[in-house]
Amino acid sequence: MKATPAAVRYGLIGCGAWGSHHARVIAATAGAQLAAIAERSDENRAAAQQQHPAAACYSDYREMFQREQLDAVDIVLPTHLHFDAAKAALEAGCHVLLEKPMCPQLAQCDELIALAQAKGLHLAIGHEFRLSSLWGRVKQMVEEGAIGEPRYCLIELWRNPYRQGTGGWRYDIKRVGNWILEEPIHFFDLARWYFARAGEPVAVFARASHKRDEHPELQDNFSAMINFPNGGYAVISQTLAGYEHHQVVKLTGTRGALWASWSGALDRTFHPTYALKHFDGEKLQEIALTKTTGEVYELEEEVASMTAAIRGGALRCATGADGRWSVALCLKAQESVDTGKVVNF
Repeated sequence: MKATPAAVRYGLIGCGAWGSHHARVIAATAGAQLAAIAERSDENRAAAQQQHPAAACYSDYREMFQREQLDAVDIVLPTHLHFDAAKAALEAGCHVLLEKPMCPQLAQCDELIALAQAKGLHLAIGHEFRLSSLWGRVKQMVEEGAIGEPRYCLIELWRNPYRQGTGGWRYDIKRVGNWILEEPIHFFDLARWYFARAGEPVAVFARASHKRDEHPELQDNFSAMINFPNGGYAVISQTLAGYEHHQVVKLTGTRGALWASWSGALDRTFHPTYALKHFDGEKLQEIALTKTTGEVYELEEEVASMTAAIRGGALRCATGADGRWSVALCLKAQESVDTGKVVNF
């Protein structure tokens, strides 16, 4: 009888609002073990210890690496801390699941990719929409030719303001980088994914505006247009000045169209409403989805995929190269906002 592979021992760095969901999911994933948690906040660390008493808890991830034998590290930290933590994890010989954005600087992305390759380790980036039963089904149907060749894509989000984050980091532009890196980065990744057969993006033009004159750097409203080599383009638009959380993806191609929608009171709701419709040029059909979709469910798929890959399976998560492209798109979009010009790749 073939021996069952040992459980993948995970260390989690960062156990705040979103990190606590990562902890919950790792602990519940078949083949995974939440072995250790590193969290700077005394309050968050105490909560993590209470919720996961079998996991060793540390205030500093460096001590965690010294004391624990880990297979993988899941990093859920403010953006400006991603590079140092991911580099330390890779140098410790651990596979890495790193929340988006990968890093605020492309040079940092490049260094992590090179380090992971040199050590033969998985480096996965938290673009969990790729694991969605909704947004992923759109990709599947595009690849199956349901709309012919994609020519137009609209990804639009209407939502309430961002959470502050531990210590208010998300509202500190020095720590967050820019707000395009926060959520529009997901939509850049989706657009590039959907247009994969067309080739990599060639240009971007973007605009943004703010609602608080005392903080013009916090751009609540953002729109961008990305051009692809086949003449197709994607429009990405977001406002943080709305309410609830409502996202749509509309795709048209040379012989059909897709319309996907998702709505919830919050982005992390367990009870969303969603739909996917396909028009083949003559008939409109609603596509049945077999799994509930949403950020909390996609996280489950992401951790399961990472765990399976470490145990010898295929990795379905976004790679370091994908994460780098998403960061590059966001930085080029910010350059376009700042200059008012089209920026080429």
